Amino acid sequence: MLKYTLAFGLVFTLLLSDPSSYTLAKEQSKKETIELPSSIINIEKENTNPNQNEEFPHLKPSEFTKELLESSNEPIENPYLIKILNESSINKSPFALGMRATIFMGTFPLNYQSEQSTPNWQYQKVNTNTYDNSSGKVNQQMSYAQQIQKRIKGGLTSKVEQAEDVQNMILLKTRKKTKLPLSLETMVGAGTKHHQVYNVNPKKVGHLNAYVPAIVEKGEVTYGEVYVVIRGMKREIVVKNVTSQKIGAWLPIQDHLYFTFQVTP
Repeated sequence: MLKYTLAFGLVFTLLLSDPSSYTLAKEQSKKETIELPSSIINIEKENTNPNQNEEFPHLKPSEFTKELLESSNEPIENPYLIKILNESSINKSPFALGMRATIFMGTFPLNYQSEQSTPNWQYQKVNTNTYDNSSGKVNQQMSYAQQIQKRIKGGLTSKVEQAEDVQNMILLKTRKKTKLPLSLETMVGAGTKHHQVYNVNPKKVGHLNAYVPAIVEKGEVTYGEVYVVIRGMKREIVVKNVTSQKIGAWLPIQDHLYFTFQVTP
């Protein structure tokens, strides 16, 4: 996917070995901590199908990457691009005086700016438990028990170029912003139970519904053509042809369920 164009017959490549580091672009949106209602229960310990957290390698830039990205005219947060730069280096040398080179890295989604993070506590229903106490004379108790395994997926709300990179940027930023265990996918295993009890009155039928909650994220992603420019011992990134696009995503809250309880005649 990536094409590297070396001007003036450049014989060394970006895949040399000089350590580097860059701090991710500063958050432009204010951090928001979303309070979970009491109807949401953490089932991480009870879940019979443990979820794995999505981890993104090379998020801590090397010194070389930091030098490049701090020189960029656009903030760069894309973990994949940072990973590529972390694996690259261009050694400074006194013999490089007078050298001029431009290296085209490719077109990338550069950063994501969050505009709104809204919870949807009833994103997808995953289970219903029913207790029939219509012929009973005293209160009966019921609790949650997952009947079948459920896989709940999130993702982008529209098609964009390099969707995986965009998803990862949105997920990372929204996790940091909301302080919630967000993911692109979560599993609820069959047989998962929780000890919280609900009372079903005599002559009534109890209905306990379980939902996977999610965050509805909306914002803007910025794209651009990324060039590494070398002028003697100076090394910098130049971004050209910058464009932006509105985007949204559904991000399930991992290992959490939202419960509603009703009794009917």
